[in-house]
Amino acid sequence: MRQPANVEPYYKQLGDEIDVFTQCHLHSLAVMLKGPTGCGKTRFIEHMAWRLKRPLVTVSCHDDLSAADLVGRFLIRDNGTVWQDGPLTRAVRSGAICYLDEVVEARQDAVVVIHPLTDYRRILPIDKTGELIEAAPGFQLVISYNPGYQHISKDLKPSTRQRFVALDFDFPPPDREAEIISHESGAERSVAHDLVALAGRIRTLGDRGLAEVPSPRLLVATARLIANGIAPRLACYVGLVAPLSDDPGMIAAMRDLVDAVLID
Repeated sequence: MRQPANVEPYYKQLGDEIDVFTQCHLHSLAVMLKGPTGCGKTRFIEHMAWRLKRPLVTVSCHDDLSAADLVGRFLIRDNGTVWQDGPLTRAVRSGAICYLDEVVEARQDAVVVIHPLTDYRRILPIDKTGELIEAAPGFQLVISYNPGYQHISKDLKPSTRQRFVALDFDFPPPDREAEIISHESGAERSVAHDLVALAGRIRTLGDRGLAEVPSPRLLVATARLIANGIAPRLACYVGLVAPLSDDPGMIAAMRDLVDAVLID
């Protein structure tokens, strides 16, 4: 469990998301963050945990994540069997913010177990121990996912979606995105602007079959390479182009865009 940071996590507000989230926290409402990979959802939650002075429990969901992984399980020790709380249970007991990142990747039983925490009951039943835990003051459940990435078979069911207040995230406007990249990477603002311009061109390839378009996170990594002496074109080839695709035609198209936008 991560305690609130002493230093404010850097986050640039894009709309009313801070005010809406704050009200949700004050009134014990669960929140769903929707947006593309790397657009700042996780950083936003880190910032809000700092702002609200709440501990943060983050769970990166995956195909094998089960209800037991969230709630807890019995473990065999030398002196017998003991119960060990999972991350969700620890958050419920301590009044932390629990953030389930990419929740649709988890198994369905893991999604169902959070339902009683998202309404007026605010309880977590632990079937294996018979315990019924009431959420401590300050507990808040937050989930995130990328609506444009998951297969329809992994989408959230309406019965789950309607339990949450939804905040939509997207890539920042170009000037704001350049400001973020420069701050996070230490690169000069001119470099950040060039990378944002390049990203804008590459993002249009999403209509031509590019599964993932460049996120601010990817641009920050590329900018860090440039800030530490790697030539801009090479940094873009290895930090931006190569992670996005293995398709030779798509790679060639992105490299052409790099050569057209950047001047070493």
